Amino acid sequence: MLIYFVALMLVAAILAPIVYIILGGFRSNSAITVDPSGLPTSWHGENYWNVLSTGTFWQEIGNSTFAAVGTSVLVVILGVMAAYVLARYRFRGRGVLYAIFAAGLMFPMTVAITPLYILIRDLGLTDNLIGVIIPQVAFQLSVTIIIMVPFLQALPREIEEAAFIDGCGRLSFFWRMVIPLSKPAVITIGILAFIASWNSYVLPLFLLSDTAKYTLPLGVQYFSSQYSVDTARVLAFTSLSMLPALVFFSLFERRIVGGLTGAVKG
Repeated sequence: MLIYFVALMLVAAILAPIVYIILGGFRSNSAITVDPSGLPTSWHGENYWNVLSTGTFWQEIGNSTFAAVGTSVLVVILGVMAAYVLARYRFRGRGVLYAIFAAGLMFPMTVAITPLYILIRDLGLTDNLIGVIIPQVAFQLSVTIIIMVPFLQALPREIEEAAFIDGCGRLSFFWRMVIPLSKPAVITIGILAFIASWNSYVLPLFLLSDTAKYTLPLGVQYFSSQYSVDTARVLAFTSLSMLPALVFFSLFERRIVGGLTGAVKG
């Protein structure tokens, strides 16, 4: 019982700020000033409508979607290819190469933000969502390799040998057999890359100065400073900004758990 009680308390502690932000978006500024922690006595849906009726919010949704989808696609393609080589082939330096990818988990993006900015600037990709996608892909490859290699190593060698006997080439075997058989892991790494990109803040903050290129996390900050006196509207904007990530994660939660479980078993 104690474990369940502690678990419920942790869940409540996590959900309380989210519920407060969502309900705060339905309150008026005067009500928030008088009683910041109170519940709505009268519901003001216009706060949400004002946010949804502005083109800025949808533009930022589009920017975040473009960056997240682009990152996910490239992470899946490049990560699975690299993991396949590390998992199925034996060559000199294989262990060192795998260790380098694994070591990438210990270095957050904030550590390399200055050299990353200089590199992206020299490439002429500042104020460009492509310049945001490329570093995100690079940093997500470490997680992808760690998840995918056990999956691919667990594939029976007999399947590969039978495919080659039937005249299936290496590339054909990769696309026709490897990808479908490792589908749970592929979906997992795609979801993790999407969520990481959607919630990314530091990298876009350094690389994007044009408000037309802002992603949602930057949009929340800019909106909060622009409408700092309109607390209810800021809470409504924040609620709508975090809603897509919450829904996306809730829908694919089992996929993520299943993929990670399979990677551990492998």
